[in-house]
Amino acid sequence: MKISAAVLTQSGLPAPYATSRPLAIREIDLDGPGIGEVLVEIRAAGLCHSDLSVIEGNRPRPLPMALGHEAAGIVVAVGPGVDDLVAGDHVACVFVPSCGACVSCAEGRPALCEPGASANGAGTLLSGARRLSCEGVSVNHHLGVSAFASHATLSRRSLVKIDRALAFEHAALFGCAVLTGVGAVVNAAAVKPGTSVAVIGLGGVGLAALLGAKAAGAERIIAVDRMPAKLQLALELGATDAVVAGEDAAGHIRQLTGGGVDQAIELAGAAPALELAYWITRRGGTVVTAGLPGPNALLSLPAVSLVAEEKTIRGSYLGSCVPARDIPRFIRLFQRGLLPVDRLLTHRLPLSRINEGFDLLRSGEAVRTVVTPD
Repeated sequence: MKISAAVLTQSGLPAPYATSRPLAIREIDLDGPGIGEVLVEIRAAGLCHSDLSVIEGNRPRPLPMALGHEAAGIVVAVGPGVDDLVAGDHVACVFVPSCGACVSCAEGRPALCEPGASANGAGTLLSGARRLSCEGVSVNHHLGVSAFASHATLSRRSLVKIDRALAFEHAALFGCAVLTGVGAVVNAAAVKPGTSVAVIGLGGVGLAALLGAKAAGAERIIAVDRMPAKLQLALELGATDAVVAGEDAAGHIRQLTGGGVDQAIELAGAAPALELAYWITRRGGTVVTAGLPGPNALLSLPAVSLVAEEKTIRGSYLGSCVPARDIPRFIRLFQRGLLPVDRLLTHRLPLSRINEGFDLLRSGEAVRTVVTPD
């Protein structure tokens, strides 16, 4: 079938993207679902820094590529072997397909699925196939999803069935921003009631983590960012303190907390932010990083302090979640008013204006922008 999709053919074009237009809205061909695959009509897709990093060239991917990985839509058709979804079901997309059979999946850690990671790096679906093409040339899939489009063919293992009552523009956010941010809090950091938490980096994922910390019962939540507007929003969403990131931030936070926080969660995707998280964590505390810095970024810490202070540093990918378990759970919290994810949605644009949306994201003006097909 013919679909409209936002296709990237060259990374590293200069901003503003509304002028350089790295993403071209093109009519391309989409094959129907093969074995274990599903055809989905995309109804809403969120713009994420993971998309932006591909556009900037900081995270190399095989090109041409149809971008987009955070989305929700309606099942149109299912391929052979799919017996638990039917046309009309509402689904959220997940950016790591889990095979269910590798060592990581067997351990209950689908975010680390080895075949899923290999497929994502190669620009294919979990099966190794590509279902996108343009004038006879294959177009790569982005993280098994390629959601900046009118339709997408995905592995069944890239989808979670969701409540039909949920608005698509909100449902889309659960596949990345909420899954990663809230998951980092409840799964990786295991935040408990009465604890103190710092969240560093207040993009969509960081603010989702803040919401997760509040829902988990953290007594003190310290929001850290460079942008005053995001710090103000963090206070409105439940942060108890707002600290401007800078040279004196570590000392200020240690003073505020009498020695440091129980858990520091880094979501800025920069090595200096991770170092800050380490230094503001109390003795015996835990640092969780779910940001994705460039591949050449290095972390420098005194090794002796890791031992003498018994700190823990833990990475978290996909929020260390089991998506089939956690997405419905987080949606229920949202529906009960305990996880106001809708506050993260700051801009709505048609797919044709997607390049403007990435300008908003790059400048920090947007928390989460959702695009919908024209």
